[in-house]
Amino acid sequence: MPPAAKRARLSHEGRIVLLAILAGLPGSATALAILWTYGFSGKTQWTLTALILGAWLGFAFAVRERVVFPLQTLSNLLAALREGDFSVRGRSPRPDDALGEVMREVNTLGGTLREQRLGAMEATTLLRTVMSEIDVAIFAFDERQRLRLVNRAGERLMAARSERLVGQTAADLKLAACLEGPWQSTFQAAFPGGAGRWGVRRTRIREKGLPLELLVISDLTEALSEQELQAWQRLVRVLGHELNNSLTPIKSIAGSLESILARESLPDDWRDDMQRGLSVITSRSESLSRFVGAYARLAKLPRPQLRPLSVADCVTRAARFETRVPVQVESGPPVTVQGDPDQIEQVLINLLRNAADASLGAGGAVTAGWRRDGAMVEIRVQDEGQGLLSTANLFVPFFTTKPGGSGIGLVLSRQIAEAHSGALTLENRADGHGCIARLRLPA
Repeated sequence: MPPAAKRARLSHEGRIVLLAILAGLPGSATALAILWTYGFSGKTQWTLTALILGAWLGFAFAVRERVVFPLQTLSNLLAALREGDFSVRGRSPRPDDALGEVMREVNTLGGTLREQRLGAMEATTLLRTVMSEIDVAIFAFDERQRLRLVNRAGERLMAARSERLVGQTAADLKLAACLEGPWQSTFQAAFPGGAGRWGVRRTRIREKGLPLELLVISDLTEALSEQELQAWQRLVRVLGHELNNSLTPIKSIAGSLESILARESLPDDWRDDMQRGLSVITSRSESLSRFVGAYARLAKLPRPQLRPLSVADCVTRAARFETRVPVQVESGPPVTVQGDPDQIEQVLINLLRNAADASLGAGGAVTAGWRRDGAMVEIRVQDEGQGLLSTANLFVPFFTTKPGGSGIGLVLSRQIAEAHSGALTLENRADGHGCIARLRLPA
């Protein structure tokens, strides 16, 4: 439409007046035609003409006011809602007509917006309070890696107020590696507010439609030190127990052999005593050597070399290694995981071997299968043995209830599962006798 035509368009009020005038035009024109056609006096003609025209235009502009004024009232109400003033209310002379319904809906909208604003303000206040009081540093960076938000713990970590920190880049704050690394990790670093080992989690949020990278950094020094102390204490107890089990008989037998050799006259069977004693010393030394070798294997688990693996192929291959008890493989959905084939198969072989050991004495069967559980894949191995008497020491290194067992199979299996961002659990079956092992891996 040309600009001239746009300027020539009437406003809404003008169109209302024009329509009202056109509505009264036929009657007014007819009355004026009759008035001036028939032989009325001039005074009568001019008086009635002024009355007709005044009434005609007066009613036209009255219609305009009846339409425009409610619209102006609604405009003012909506403007107040837009500005956040939810206390303004509109009234209508007749609440049961169309205008009254519109006013009632606008008032209801104002009340709803007021409640939502109060809820949002309370949630925002709670969030700010939690962020201020929580003992975890929180940083939010924009797409240019400039800091946009920091809480009180973050200020303490950087030893500066938020006014100085906001606007600096992640490189300036020595946090660029956290934005580029994995979404969850641990690292050792020194910040102006402290040094130690830190845990970082990264996620993406949006504020006013703009993406922000949220970093949550927590101090793990004390927690890790406590865990390391407990691990060392547990390891010392296990090592001390195993070493005493081997060194005590060695010391006793060596003392006995020394006393025999110290005699002036050797007994007739001293050679037999020497052979038996040396045999026991050799046996215990070999047992101690196997123990140390098992510990070295547990402590030197290599990092997994990840690649796509078919769960069906892994379970099927591992089942072929167990020949003492038939392993029934229950088919599941075709699913792939990222894992180290050697390590994953080693876990499955260990679980199947334990299930076979439990089933041999009870005459039961072993079943293996898998299923998809959201973002994880659950591989299960279940037996029909006697079940677990206690689960407290299942994953304690070198603890075993099997004769000749090393006590590292389950520990090694759980380490492999956790290295793949998964988990390994064992529990008694709820549907009968036996135990069920669940290996969960990211799909």
